[in-house]
Amino acid sequence: MQKFRITLIALLTLITTSAVAQCPLTNTAFNSGEYLYYNLYFNWQFVWVKVGSASLSTSSTKYKGKDAFRSSLITGGNGKLDKFFVMRDTLTGYVTPTLSPLYFRKGAVEGKRYTVDEVWYDYTGGKCNLKMHRQRHDKTHARSEKSTEQCVYDMLNIFTRARSFNSTGWKKGHTVKFPVADGDGVTNAILRYDGNETVKGDNGVKYHCMKLSYLEWSEKKKKYRQYATFFVTNDSNHVPVRIDITLNFGNAKAFVATMKGTRNPLTSIVK
Repeated sequence: MQKFRITLIALLTLITTSAVAQCPLTNTAFNSGEYLYYNLYFNWQFVWVKVGSASLSTSSTKYKGKDAFRSSLITGGNGKLDKFFVMRDTLTGYVTPTLSPLYFRKGAVEGKRYTVDEVWYDYTGGKCNLKMHRQRHDKTHARSEKSTEQCVYDMLNIFTRARSFNSTGWKKGHTVKFPVADGDGVTNAILRYDGNETVKGDNGVKYHCMKLSYLEWSEKKKKYRQYATFFVTNDSNHVPVRIDITLNFGNAKAFVATMKGTRNPLTSIVK
């Protein structure tokens, strides 16, 4: 990322630097009031079993007195999965109207473990300044800080932002690289375009979708590891219709069952 030098035209330069550090992007994909509901399935002994649900909602709000969007992703089991593994996740993210991250929190109940990740973003001085916190399952805490000239995201806010990417001209294999933060630090990640597919949601509707794979760098294995695949509508909404997730204890899928408050016409629907 280009580093701007402070000159005699201080005011203009500082405004420009701050804008670059925040990496603003025009929101073209969603409005306040969008609500998406998913059915969750888990692969157990080669059989896909419905084990719960998830909801993703977006609303206009204030963050430290300024306009912002708040996204909330909540997952919960229906009891079937609890016999083998309890999973309850609540992810919350705040972004500016131009989709720059402000705050991220993930509270996760996985088995007998409960962990919390938090990331605070600040853009003073023309840099992305991060404060990160992790509460481990044994209730100990880890805190760290990082300042960089790169734009940094987290697992929820990067997807909020990616929905407004202009994918015109993308070819299969096209990648978008970015640093991603959690409560324990920053690592490198990739969003890879893997072509188009027709996907049927649990609402009975078929959609023409873009297939996007999310990968993170594994320092241990010295290569990128795939964690999730998103099938998003191939229109200006880029609504996730299906999500495939690789978990430590198996594989899960989420299919959209309800879609309300979308911003643009759903031209991706296959008649």
